[in-house]
Amino acid sequence: MAHISLSFEGVDDAELINRITTALMMLDGVESAEVGRHGAEVEGRVRRELLIETVEALGVKVR
Repeated sequence: MAHISLSFEGVDDAELINRITTALMMLDGVESAEVGRHGAEVEGRVRRELLIETVEALGVKVR
């Protein structure tokens, strides 16, 4: 199982953190996702590009 770290900016409230967590957990292959104000730690078998697309679809810029 792969461990993928994402760094992002512009996450200022718990509601957005919850939305990101939910969106990541709904992806096939994601086993766990720990999301905070500055990034996410994801475990599973999923492409990094798909994680980035999912987070950016919520209006969050991934670095």
